[in-house]
Amino acid sequence: MDAVAATARQPTLWESVREAVRGSHQDYTTGSLNRAILLLAIPMVLEMVLESLFAVVDVFWVARLGSNAVATVGLTESMLTLVFAVALGLGMSTTAMVARRIGEKDPEGAAVASVQAIGLGVVVSAVMGLPCLFLARTLLRLMGASQEIVLAGSGYTRIALGCSGVVVLLTLNNAVFRGAGDAVIAMRVLWVSNLINLCLDPCLIFGLGPLPRLGVTGAAAATLTGRSIGVVYQLLQLLRGSRHIRVLPRHIRLNLGVMLRLVRVSLTGILQFAIAHTSWIALVRIISIFGSAALAGYTIAIRVVVFAILPSWGLSNAAATLVGQNLGARKPERAERSVWKTGLYNMLFLGSVGMFFVLFAESIIRLFTHDPAVVPLGAACLRILSSGNIAYAYGMVMLQAFNGAGDTVTPTIVNFFGFWMLEIPLAYLLSISLGLRANGVYLSILIAEAAIAATSMLLFRRGRWKLQQI
Repeated sequence: MDAVAATARQPTLWESVREAVRGSHQDYTTGSLNRAILLLAIPMVLEMVLESLFAVVDVFWVARLGSNAVATVGLTESMLTLVFAVALGLGMSTTAMVARRIGEKDPEGAAVASVQAIGLGVVVSAVMGLPCLFLARTLLRLMGASQEIVLAGSGYTRIALGCSGVVVLLTLNNAVFRGAGDAVIAMRVLWVSNLINLCLDPCLIFGLGPLPRLGVTGAAAATLTGRSIGVVYQLLQLLRGSRHIRVLPRHIRLNLGVMLRLVRVSLTGILQFAIAHTSWIALVRIISIFGSAALAGYTIAIRVVVFAILPSWGLSNAAATLVGQNLGARKPERAERSVWKTGLYNMLFLGSVGMFFVLFAESIIRLFTHDPAVVPLGAACLRILSSGNIAYAYGMVMLQAFNGAGDTVTPTIVNFFGFWMLEIPLAYLLSISLGLRANGVYLSILIAEAAIAATSMLLFRRGRWKLQQI
């Protein structure tokens, strides 16, 4: 039987690409590892490209309203990183648990874990979002916003933070599909959400047709609408059943044992991403000292960087799924090989993108704004951050590999020392004490990310993650 399987015709590259986009029935614990990476990575990369489009489309249209509007988006997004930290922490543990159950050939267990994760997400969303509906102006002032920004941007902040539960649920549901190996569904969700956001953004910002002119608030309303419809689509897909997972009525109940295991892994995961994401709040607070032009330049540049990094995050998610499923199938060596291969492919992709950004930084920034005060600052930010793309590429794959194994402690410790003990003090020293201004902040990011990548690779080689139980 094995000999027959070995001599069976292997699909060509283009056949595999088509299968990846349509959705695959592939068992990712057997067969060609390169093919498994390809089938998982293509829809995950496309998913992350689409996720990054939310940010790029918003800032493209908002930049037409001036630097104060862009600064509003930048300040709000820096606070929204806390929401993403929670969403990613919950999503990471959900992916790990679902992937492990799928690897063990236990779809019932995967469905139960999915329901517990979604229920937890609903509770957490309410706790985070409701206070922000009333504290938008206060939060902007705490972030150093001028009175003009507070008056013009509080509506954007209120919607983006107050309704942030949609972000949590969108992330969590897609984490379920990724863990199950149904990455193509996560991709389709973001196709739907982005198409709606793409159409509504200019209409609500500028008041096209019968729709009201909401200014920068319209960008938040458009994104909220697109993401909300995406969440409805996700829930329908889970109930209808996908190729690898289906939630039935009997699964929709509290399972205390699974919930507590999920909470245990998620708490460390949330802390891990909170450490990373809250460091950005501190960095933005430092950048705001140098004025709205510096903040606008940073906001545009970081959106461009994120546009490139999120597809790489898709590759990292593929590595996490492969690690979880192969550990569930008791194949730790295959799990390890998948991580090193994915890291290499990620380095080749992100390194090439980084070179392009360094060479054409100013032209790229001019696609968003022609403000003579903002363009050089944004270009400098883009050049400096893109110089570290090779480090980012390996670092994110290694950290996601730990998460896919259910080892959330190691990345948390690495993030704490890398971001809080190195990056933030270094940012203050370089930008203020040594007078490098905003460029000092960008250099601190570059140095910290390189240190995190090197440390992660050394710890991954030790192999303790292979013994993790979840």
